[in-house]
Amino acid sequence: MKHLATIICILFIVTSCTEKQVVTIERINTEEEAGNFTDAKHLIDLYMADNNLSETEIYDLNWRKDRMNRIALDFNKDKESVIKYISKYYPDVNNEMLARWETEKALESLVIDGEKKYFSRAASNLFRLDKDAIVRKKEVDTLSANQKENVLNTHLPNIVNTLAGTAQTQVSPVGMTVQYEITLQPNVVLDGEIVRCWLPYPREDERRQTNVKLISANDENYIISPEQYAHRTLYMQKTAKKDEALKFAITFSYESAAEWFDLDNKEIREYDTNSDSYKKYTAERLPHIAFTDSIKAISERIVGNEKDPYQKVKKIFKWVDETFPWAGAREYSTIPNIPAYVLDSKHGDCGQVTLLFITLARYNGIPARWQSGFMMHPGELNLHDWGEYYIEGIGWIPIDQSFGLSRFSDDDRVFNFYSNGMDAYRWIVNNDYSRPLFPEKIYPRSETVDFQRGELEWRGGNIYFDKWNWDFNVSYD
Repeated sequence: MKHLATIICILFIVTSCTEKQVVTIERINTEEEAGNFTDAKHLIDLYMADNNLSETEIYDLNWRKDRMNRIALDFNKDKESVIKYISKYYPDVNNEMLARWETEKALESLVIDGEKKYFSRAASNLFRLDKDAIVRKKEVDTLSANQKENVLNTHLPNIVNTLAGTAQTQVSPVGMTVQYEITLQPNVVLDGEIVRCWLPYPREDERRQTNVKLISANDENYIISPEQYAHRTLYMQKTAKKDEALKFAITFSYESAAEWFDLDNKEIREYDTNSDSYKKYTAERLPHIAFTDSIKAISERIVGNEKDPYQKVKKIFKWVDETFPWAGAREYSTIPNIPAYVLDSKHGDCGQVTLLFITLARYNGIPARWQSGFMMHPGELNLHDWGEYYIEGIGWIPIDQSFGLSRFSDDDRVFNFYSNGMDAYRWIVNNDYSRPLFPEKIYPRSETVDFQRGELEWRGGNIYFDKWNWDFNVSYD
């Protein structure tokens, strides 16, 4: 019996060693793609322990674990909570209805560690994506007037009527004073540790945004990033205290001008295709700006043989607007290719449809680039992304793919306003995406694509969005 026990023990050890040897990247990929996040993260730890890896490889593997944690935070609703929300509008909601909505991409879910989990905004998004659900919500809810729409219904016609027939492209600016703050929850980091914070700050190199003035910061030792950085930040660092929240706050003012280009009455020149700028802004930029077979096929269908750059823009703008309704988005850092995600999910938020527009524009030889910050409309303050495209002889022209066609107006100039204009209620922070912060951030950003809410980190790593709150308010001059 002693010999038998020894043989069994040896077999167990050999089996265990063999199992450790089969931990490969392919096996990790398989578990992650299947949604087995706990197993995948465990395998990553084993793989890092058993292999002599470079700092870059270790960084990338830790990022994979972090990304799985972020996805799990986004997909945090169970079936019961989703049904509870939907039952206000559909008291008889059942499994068959849920399955149909999921198949139609109107209700977003994932299987994580063997359990179906719904996106945190899946239930509310349903009533933006499914046509019948949209109607049902309007029947049940008493909707109050949308203050932003009321402002734009007057604001946009005034812009067009003021600028039409003139050589001007801007109207008088709107002055705004902004108070912005980030509050780190107590005891997220150890007592006495330094917390680094990057706050959004208005760009001073944009023609629509002028007279930027910092009024106050709750620490005198701050750094404003140089203008050449794509993400405009104000950096501070503070010391954490036990059981106390840690606040970073600034107040600033600026002026923002609405802009509109009457492109139907402008001569459109041919591009200088040999210029460095043209090559840069018509190129792929992986992973998000990729000229995939899907992008090529879509372009052939919606643009065809059109040669005029602005007419190409209008065709792309109209197709994206009519095809992909707005819906609350999961974190960009968890999406491998954002335009591909829009095409697959059949919806997108402002930044997602903007990247789809930019990709299609670039593939069609139209220089296009990212811009983002905040929408500052009275009654509706929020993060927001939009873009710009270039017309030879005219320059960079703003476009807001998410705001889309202004269907409240019969005036074609107003109807297409956001394909060649921008309202005054903006705060421009970024003129590109996924670029370095200043000072450089050590750990992966909470938002790897955009920069709006801000970023925090300490000696122990990045501090993700679930550990802090952001807030801001605006007064208008």
